[in-house]
Amino acid sequence: MWTYLQDGWRPALEILILAVVIYYTSRFLRGTRGWPVVVGFVVLLLALALVTTALDLKVLRWLLGTFSAFFAVAILIIFQPELRRLLAELGNLPLFASAHEQRENIEVIIKTCERLADVKIGALIAIEQSIQLHEAVESGVPVDCEATPEMLETIFFPNNAIHDGGVILKGDRIAYAACIFPLTQRRDLNKSLGTRHRAAIGLSEETDAVVVIVSEETGSISHAYKGQLVRGVTLEELRAFLTSVIVQPARSRNAVEWLHKRFGEQFKRGPAVITKSELRPAAKHAGNGIKPS
Repeated sequence: MWTYLQDGWRPALEILILAVVIYYTSRFLRGTRGWPVVVGFVVLLLALALVTTALDLKVLRWLLGTFSAFFAVAILIIFQPELRRLLAELGNLPLFASAHEQRENIEVIIKTCERLADVKIGALIAIEQSIQLHEAVESGVPVDCEATPEMLETIFFPNNAIHDGGVILKGDRIAYAACIFPLTQRRDLNKSLGTRHRAAIGLSEETDAVVVIVSEETGSISHAYKGQLVRGVTLEELRAFLTSVIVQPARSRNAVEWLHKRFGEQFKRGPAVITKSELRPAAKHAGNGIKPS
């Protein structure tokens, strides 16, 4: 029995690795332009393999084996855009991104909110983390460009074709614009809360994204995370919050602290909307004042 386990763990590990790679690759390609090509290519190869095996077509089987290397090259050529985007997203993961790069991405958001708030232009910016957001939104226009304050201002400028909806940021790039985020279904919210803020709460309830909102009516800045909306924050408070959530924590943090922060807070259900004054100790027991959105 022990000998069987010693000999069998390697094939099991190989199957597990292949299953994980195939799953995440298909999940990444699903919904892209190359997905129908992937399906057609796989169906064609499986059909040829079944026919050659069932009918014992030796010549066709030899051709499939001989041209397998060319098939690999064809995959690289056909799916070059998707592969480049996959590698780019791997490079933007927090595991690879340095704290300096993450702070630079935060400063882009801070500058954008400052400029838009001054002129009272509404904005809805979702920062993707570990959960992909394209599955949570109903629509969106692919942008795939570098995230800069100027580009974000251009997107949210009134009368622009894609100014309605939200923007999804992946690392230092704008992935999608004009996205429709899911609205929260919570009934304890004040009816004066606008659609933009309700969409921010809804997306943060379904994903681990951080959503930043600029009110079109008042120019106030808010942020939503884990189903909780904090309104009327300053730029410094927004910077501190984004830094605490996005920038990787110090490696000296032990496992108990990490698990408590990662999972413990998910079971704490606080008020859906918090004003800036409620974050101060002096106003800890104050009511949930809500400004016009």
